[in-house]
Amino acid sequence: MKVALINGQNHKGSTYRMGRMLAEKLAPPENISELFLPRDLPQFCCGCTACIMKDEKLCPHYSYVAPIAGIIDAADVIILASPVYVFHATGSMKAFLDHFAYRWIVHRPEEKMFAKQGVCLTTAAGGGMRSACRDMKDSLFFWGVGKIYSYGIAVFAASWDNVPERKKAAIDRKTSKLAAKINGRTGKVSPSLKTKVYFNIMRKLNKKAWNPVDVEYWKEKGWWDSKRPW
Repeated sequence: MKVALINGQNHKGSTYRMGRMLAEKLAPPENISELFLPRDLPQFCCGCTACIMKDEKLCPHYSYVAPIAGIIDAADVIILASPVYVFHATGSMKAFLDHFAYRWIVHRPEEKMFAKQGVCLTTAAGGGMRSACRDMKDSLFFWGVGKIYSYGIAVFAASWDNVPERKKAAIDRKTSKLAAKINGRTGKVSPSLKTKVYFNIMRKLNKKAWNPVDVEYWKEKGWWDSKRPW
């Protein structure tokens, strides 16, 4: 199994430790590709829409985006890990997700996504875990990721060293359970009914879409007819 661990911050705090804990329960170190934001994608999306309206290769930050896309595509499991910043994911995580808008189902979804599993992880000193996970979970869903899990926990500390041992034990137990679920579904992932319904709605809309690049993409994939990416 290959794992892509995408960290929403550069430092190795509580959220990083939790993400790494899960990743190491899923794959050996050599099969874990780890990214740190903003280190590996230091640019904000500038809203030029070139990726959507023309070609993702025309993104002014394509030199950063392309290697990340390759890592995501090669992974069986995508882990998005972000601490809570003001009740949401970090700005760096949001900037990363913004750069992949062209891959949403409404535009040009990558068919590999429908067979993958994704995990959203977050920690907070207090609250905001649900809304932070939602920031990341939305993109995984609209990318078409077949099975998505989320886990957030209040650690009541600003650093991993100060996290109570009972919290660390709870994280260890939860990541073990998540790993067992993910391993049990490996090779057997099928997108949810919600994903399939949304895909079929977009399939019909794309026959008359306003963006000819998207229209041609869906047509070439054969998705207008009986072919599906799952």
